[in-house]
Amino acid sequence: MTTKSVWMHIGAGSFHRAHQAWYLNQLHKQGDDGWSISLGNIRNDAGELLNQLAAQRGEYVLETVTPEGERAYEKIASIRKVLPWDKEISALVEEGAKASTRVIGFTVTEAGYYLTPQHELDVHQPDVKADLTGGMTTLYGALSRILHQRMSNGGEPVTLLNCDNLRHNGERFRHGFLSFLKAKGDHALFDWVTTHTVSPNTMVDRITPRPTADIAPRVKAATGFDDKVPVMGESFIQWVIEDNFINGRPPLENVGVEMVKSVLPYEEAKIRILNASHSCIAWAGTLTGLSYIDESTVQQPIRQMAWDYVTEDVIPSLSPSPLDLAEYRDVVLARFRNPYIKDTNQRVVADGLSKIPGFITPTLIECYQRGEEPAATAVLPALFFLFLQRWANGQLPYEYQDGVMQDDAIRALFAAPEPLKAFVSDETLFAELAHSSAFHELMARTVTRLETWIKSPQSPLAAA
Repeated sequence: MTTKSVWMHIGAGSFHRAHQAWYLNQLHKQGDDGWSISLGNIRNDAGELLNQLAAQRGEYVLETVTPEGERAYEKIASIRKVLPWDKEISALVEEGAKASTRVIGFTVTEAGYYLTPQHELDVHQPDVKADLTGGMTTLYGALSRILHQRMSNGGEPVTLLNCDNLRHNGERFRHGFLSFLKAKGDHALFDWVTTHTVSPNTMVDRITPRPTADIAPRVKAATGFDDKVPVMGESFIQWVIEDNFINGRPPLENVGVEMVKSVLPYEEAKIRILNASHSCIAWAGTLTGLSYIDESTVQQPIRQMAWDYVTEDVIPSLSPSPLDLAEYRDVVLARFRNPYIKDTNQRVVADGLSKIPGFITPTLIECYQRGEEPAATAVLPALFFLFLQRWANGQLPYEYQDGVMQDDAIRALFAAPEPLKAFVSDETLFAELAHSSAFHELMARTVTRLETWIKSPQSPLAAA
C-alpha cells in the first residue's frame, strides 16, 4: 500500500484553489491518489470560506473561461482536509508536524514577506516586531510555531514552497525566515530549518479574480452542484518549479508542471511582462474611471502604454531568453482583454508600494545601465504616483489595500510642497535612482504628460 502524503497549504484564497489544487486534482484524475491537500489560513480572514469548504468536504467547482467565452466546469477534490482557524493556529501546527506532511506550501502577497529593497527582513515592521516576541501574524511567526512542533516531534525534513509572485521567491523567503529566527534568537530552529528544509524557487500563473455572485448560479446550472464557494479563473495556467525537494514530491511533471533547474528566465518574464503590465493597466484604468482590467486593456492608449513598456525596455533587458518574449507579451495582453474574467482594477492595484521595487525598478535601472532613457517604463511609477495622489485626496472609487503602506506618511507626502520629488527620492521604491537627477527629470516630464492625458484619455499619450 502506498503511503499517503500531504501538501499542507497556508493561504486559502482563490488562487490556490484555482492553481495548485487544480494540478493535484489532475493527478487524482489520472489515478494517482498519493498526495492530497490540507488547507488552512494564518489570519482569521477566511473563516466563512473554510467553514463552507469543510461543509462540502473540501470539494468545490472551478469555472474557467477562454478569451472567446468558452466556459468549462470541473469539480476539484484534492483538498481532503480543511484546517479550522484559531488564534493558536493549532490545526496548522498539528498537521504541519505530522510525518505525512512532506510539503508546506504558501501563497502570500509581496508585502507579506516584509523585505526591504535590499531583500533583508524589515524588523521594524509592526507585524514582524510582534512575531519576534511570539506572535503569529506573519508567515515567519506561523512557520516558527509549526516547525518547532515538527522539530520537537523528531520530524522528517519538509519542503517549504512559495506559490506567489515574489522574485526569487524561494531564496528570498528562506533568507527572510532564517533572518527572523536569528533575530528571535531561536538558534535551535535556525539550525533545524537550515538542515531539514529546502525552499525551491517557483513561478505561478493563472489570472484568478475574486469570486462574484454570478458564478454560483452558472455552476449550479452547468453541474447541478449547489456550490457555496466556487472559484473561477482564466483557461490559461502555468507552473514552473525548481526541482529541489527534500522529502518527496507529487509527480507534477505528469500534469504539465515544468520541473526545471532554474526558474529565473520564466520568473523574470512573468514578473516584468505580466505582473508589471497588469499593474500599469489597472492604475491607468482607475485613473480614467474604469473598473475592470478587460475594459481598461481594450482602450488603445492604455494598451499602448503596456506594449511600449515591454517592447522598448523589458525585452532588451531580458534578452537573450529561452522564451519568445514578444510572443509572450502578445499572449499576456490577449489574456488581459478577456471580457469574461471581469478581473477588477481594485484587485490588481493592491500592494503597489511593494510592486514598484519588485516589478518595475529593475527595468528602470537596467535601461540606464545600457545608456537608454527608460521613458516607457517611467510611465508605470508615474501612474502609481498619480494613483496614490488620488488615494491621499480621497478620490479613489474603491478601498486601496497595501500591506506596507503607512497611511499618515503617504498623506504627509502629498501635503508637502513637492510631493513628486519626495516620492522619487524614496530609496525603498527606486534604489539608487532616488538620487539620479536624470530620473527625477524624467519622472517630472512623465507625470505632466499623464496629467494632460487623463483629462482626455481617448487621445494617445504624447511622446516624452
